[in-house]
Amino acid sequence: MPVPSSATASVVSPSRAAAESRSEIPTVAIIPWGHVIEDFLRPHRLTIEDFCTDFTGSWVFGYAEALRAAGMRPLIVVVSSGVRRTVRRTHRATGIDMCVLPVPRRYRFLRHGMKTGYGRTVKKTFRGPPLLQIALFPLLFAAKEVAPYFDTPLRALARELERADCRLLLCQEYEFPRFDVCVALGRLRGVSVFATFQGGVDQRWWLERLTRPAAVRRSAGLIAAPAAEVARVEARYRPRAVARIANPIDLGAWRPHDRAAARRELGIDHDARVAAWHGRVQMEHKGIDTLLDAWRIVVGEPVGRERALLLVGSGPDAERVRELIEELPPDHVIWVDRYLHSREEIARLLAAADVYAFPSRHEGFAVAPLEAMACGLPLVAARVSGIPELLRDGEESGGVIVPPEDSVMLARQLKRLLDDEALARRMGTQARVRAQEYGFEPIGKELRTFFLANAETRG
Repeated sequence: MPVPSSATASVVSPSRAAAESRSEIPTVAIIPWGHVIEDFLRPHRLTIEDFCTDFTGSWVFGYAEALRAAGMRPLIVVVSSGVRRTVRRTHRATGIDMCVLPVPRRYRFLRHGMKTGYGRTVKKTFRGPPLLQIALFPLLFAAKEVAPYFDTPLRALARELERADCRLLLCQEYEFPRFDVCVALGRLRGVSVFATFQGGVDQRWWLERLTRPAAVRRSAGLIAAPAAEVARVEARYRPRAVARIANPIDLGAWRPHDRAAARRELGIDHDARVAAWHGRVQMEHKGIDTLLDAWRIVVGEPVGRERALLLVGSGPDAERVRELIEELPPDHVIWVDRYLHSREEIARLLAAADVYAFPSRHEGFAVAPLEAMACGLPLVAARVSGIPELLRDGEESGGVIVPPEDSVMLARQLKRLLDDEALARRMGTQARVRAQEYGFEPIGKELRTFFLANAETRG
């Protein structure tokens, strides 16, 4: 390679070259739903250190890895009650840049005396005697309403966006006050703010009725996979742009694993027929009661081969689920009662199954059934948001749709696939093919196109 002469050569410092190189790569800050990250971590007995090292089980990491696959630079930003100053980290498992911001003092003050930051009423939000709550109702109501708008440290967030040369910000949910304040910050700082739909459609605070319509119209754009949600948000808010893009999954982790090894680990007989479910144990939301009712029907009919239901996960309703399991015939349910955040570990356990059950009552775009399909499992799913799109060609997409809360129909379709091994294998193969469309690369390209097109048109 020829060396330029001293008359034409220019010297660029390593720091400047790195800055110029990075500026060519669009940076997207991703900030999750909720007041503080501990609200999500504590119920699962996780810490902020866990989140910054090996945890990958959240929506935020799927989006971050998809954006990175599309040639963008993700920056995960979380608000924590466990730090007193901004902490910058590199996520150990993925190598993604992270920023942990301290929760504002004003929010700490407003949160004092609250038993939850997500209550819909004063009674459900605050501790204390009812008579005292009645006497202080105006003050308590005001505190309940404004607190969610003070949980984001805007100055610290603005500094980090500037430091990272970030002009794109993605909020997890547009139906949450953090989105509203981020849009306001974005307007002041020249940052294009986007948001996704992950199932949040209920407004918990009266102030949202005033702030949300303006925030949606002034945002750069919204992302919602289900057609019904796109229609709802367009009719209600008239956003400037909406994209139908599904949540991405890691196809390298969510894939068929060794069936025999999984069954040995779980103590399941080689010839048994197994249905599986995984996720957060929330009875009403996830429809676990419907699944257990259906399983009572499945095992109530005598068959020549053992049948087992594999449950993977834990959560706030674990005790209620345990009580329902005890009412079933013994040895028909295998429950891994732990919150697992390793994609590989969950996928290895799902390898023991022959069919996947998804009985949820409410979802955004359900990722759990997509993960199971990527593992080669045929799906029996309740008709909730996102499922008709996922199984757009019915059984040719690798699954069967049943009415929500219909344990009889759920049981019938589970038995059909458990009894017909050839059908289950064929549908499992089709499910795996369908899931290929939701990998990091294809979804990342869709996200990049949407972000850059709409950010560039903002005034």
